[in-house]
Amino acid sequence: MSDPLSVRRNKRAPDPDVRHAILAAASRSVHDQGVRGLSIAAVLERAQLSTRAFYRHFESKDQLVAAVFSEMARVETLRLRRRMADTAGPVEAVTAWIDGRLDAGFDVNTDIDPRRPSPQARSKLFGSPEIAWPAINAILEPLVEQLERGLEVGEFHDIVPATAAKSIHGVVWAASQRRRAARHRDRDEIRERAVRFCLRGLGVAPATIEQITERRAAVS
Repeated sequence: MSDPLSVRRNKRAPDPDVRHAILAAASRSVHDQGVRGLSIAAVLERAQLSTRAFYRHFESKDQLVAAVFSEMARVETLRLRRRMADTAGPVEAVTAWIDGRLDAGFDVNTDIDPRRPSPQARSKLFGSPEIAWPAINAILEPLVEQLERGLEVGEFHDIVPATAAKSIHGVVWAASQRRRAARHRDRDEIRERAVRFCLRGLGVAPATIEQITERRAAVS
């Protein structure tokens, strides 16, 4: 009878390139078909790998889906941080985060990336909150940082940054869901309403909100 320890020692170590290939194939499947359309067999066929290769790198489909979400969150967070980097202060940084997430929701001015889900897939993606929320929390991190900073310098008032970030996420998500029903010329109106609603909820001074919205209107 073989020793279980020796079996584990003889098992091939995970290969980063193989893991990347599986993750890339899974990301494309989620982009095309959503989470419910993802199957291990389809991923392996797309990646041209064996079942053994899959289980060497992932314990289950849920673990693979979590890894896909984590990678999507990493890419999206980097994009948002770049967008927020050139802002003058917390109010503008929060506005940039909102605009960035609405761009993703509207599929406007964002590069096509197989690691980003399609509009149809995003609805299904957030139908699995127990898996999606770690990724969502990662995307919220730069927003929470700016909310904390704005609270410290007195630009935001009477907020709990982590809670406020989730509320803003909810507003942005709801606004993006209107994209199919809205005519293209209505998108700016949806953006402005979302920004005004969020900034008012953070206690931003009305004059500052007007300055922000006027500035955004001038460059849109």
